[in-house]
Amino acid sequence: MYDSILVATDGSEAAATAVDHAVALADRFDAALFGVAVVDERTDYDTGIVDPEEARRHLEERAAGWLEDLEARAREDGIEAETAVLSGVPHEEILAYADEVGVGALVLGSRGRSSFKGALLGSTVDRVVRMTDRPVLVVGGGEEPDREAAEPTRIADGERT
Repeated sequence: MYDSILVATDGSEAAATAVDHAVALADRFDAALFGVAVVDERTDYDTGIVDPEEARRHLEERAAGWLEDLEARAREDGIEAETAVLSGVPHEEILAYADEVGVGALVLGSRGRSSFKGALLGSTVDRVVRMTDRPVLVVGGGEEPDREAAEPTRIADGERT
């Protein structure tokens, strides 16, 4: 059904759950697994207090750490994951990478690290779901995937809602 899967992570609880689901799907469908973490370039640290280059380096290190966790989680199930730290607008980078590697499906956590909790879905997730033609599995935090079924909790298959 899926020959390759892309999971995006930001280190949040929902992203960790998304990683678990992506690994389960990759295992079930014998699919290649790709992972990305995006350093959001829209964050401006030009305040004179924080060195923008130091802040960026710190964000890239955090993103690399999240991807190391993803790779370790995948290895637990005998799966190799190809990962990349990207920079830019998160939904744009996720979609561009999905196009670049030609993934069959995307897996995302329902909410990221943003402190804004009022939206049903995170803005990155909402934009990815609305702008892609690929199936998108959106999972909440704290859910354990059913390793036998690996059924999605919510899937949008290119539908524009």
